[in-house]
Amino acid sequence: MPLSEDEQRILSEIEAHLYASDPALVQQVEETTVYRHGARMIKWGVLAFLAGLAILVMSFASSILVGFVGFLIMLWAAFLIERNVRRVGKAGLQSLASSMKVTNLRDALERRRRGPSGEDS
Repeated sequence: MPLSEDEQRILSEIEAHLYASDPALVQQVEETTVYRHGARMIKWGVLAFLAGLAILVMSFASSILVGFVGFLIMLWAAFLIERNVRRVGKAGLQSLASSMKVTNLRDALERRRRGPSGEDS
């Protein structure tokens, strides 16, 4: 159901007031997307996973308890990564890939999978 002219005018006034009163908030809302937040959380999850792995490897021989804490950090990070990959989804991953100009890498991998004759190997 489309908005009436009066509702559109009211919405435009609210938008103009928001731009005038808090331009930093407007800029942050415009720049932040679900995909960008999910990608950021995936990056933090990967870093946490690597930190947990480092703790596990470096301390497991001397202290099983500290090694276990490293394992728990890895487990938590894996759940964080999985949840955010699901949240981003296939469409979000394609959007991120195109925004990060990874399409050439994806095309190269696709060509490699097909082989030199262009048929699936």
